[in-house]
Amino acid sequence: MKRVLTSLSVALAAGLATWGAVHAADSEPIQPIRAPQNINLGMVELGKKLYFDPRLSKSGFISCNSCHNLSMGGTDNIPTSIGDHWQQGPINAPTVLNASLNLAQFWDGRAADLKEQAGGPIANPGEMAFTHTLALNVLSSIPGYTREFRQVFGKDKIDIEQVTLAIAEFEKTLVTPNSRFDLWLLGKKDALTPTELAGYELFKTSGCVACHNGEAVGGNSFQKMGLIEPYKARSKAEGRSAVTGKDSDRFNFKVPTLRNVELTYPYFHDGAANTLSEAVDVMGRLQLGRKFSPDENAKIVAFLKTLTGDQPTFTLPILPPSADSTPRPTPFAAH
Repeated sequence: MKRVLTSLSVALAAGLATWGAVHAADSEPIQPIRAPQNINLGMVELGKKLYFDPRLSKSGFISCNSCHNLSMGGTDNIPTSIGDHWQQGPINAPTVLNASLNLAQFWDGRAADLKEQAGGPIANPGEMAFTHTLALNVLSSIPGYTREFRQVFGKDKIDIEQVTLAIAEFEKTLVTPNSRFDLWLLGKKDALTPTELAGYELFKTSGCVACHNGEAVGGNSFQKMGLIEPYKARSKAEGRSAVTGKDSDRFNFKVPTLRNVELTYPYFHDGAANTLSEAVDVMGRLQLGRKFSPDENAKIVAFLKTLTGDQPTFTLPILPPSADSTPRPTPFAAH
């Protein structure tokens, strides 16, 4: 009996310690990332293939992974992405990592969720430059895909709804838990250095957390770029007003997630800031009306680098081969 009580005491103490760590994390403006919930594994595997398949583009060269490279923080590390016929994109490609935590998709929030977002680039003439009909013709001509779509959705005919659902389901798995900052939130007090902790305190007391909070450390609101001072953008994008038609929404953009931010350079919607130090300086002046000293800037940057979590790891999908009847890409055709 004594052993049982001792075991119960140990279990209770461990449980209280875990509860205490989680409770402490809840008191912070940033919360640890949780594992994805209710995932359809068959749909994820199909969506993974579609995410990497360049045959969903007119050129047969551009895939979702081209602009949201999972080896590069879920982005492409250039100011604006390269589209069909080497077209320059109008805006910086946001990371796909933790995108399921966003209140909406795209910088202007024009897509409500990942499913709605997934269909946009395929038919965008400046990106993958295909049409949904042509993309479906390609997929329907590939025996490996027709079998897998039938297994996952139970239907003989492939439609764009199934394509975007599968891609979105795969993207839901692209969360990055276990950053050093998350470990600190969960009670591992030696996970951060004194410099990184000082950076976090500055991040909070300076007001950065007003916009960069929650699991994704952003992504949950739209804010004006250039609140204290006007921002001179390299991009012509007007932000949320392009969706709402309201002049009051001009230059309002979705606040980007700061998760994995050391990997997702360059920064801002126009990709104008090449380094974290530059981004911190600009955001301090334009959004907070504060000029950070070099020491303060370095501390905030040190904290931001603790937000890099476990990157997605999986076996690279082997795409089903085209059949003789599969339409071939036309990469050099005129616009």
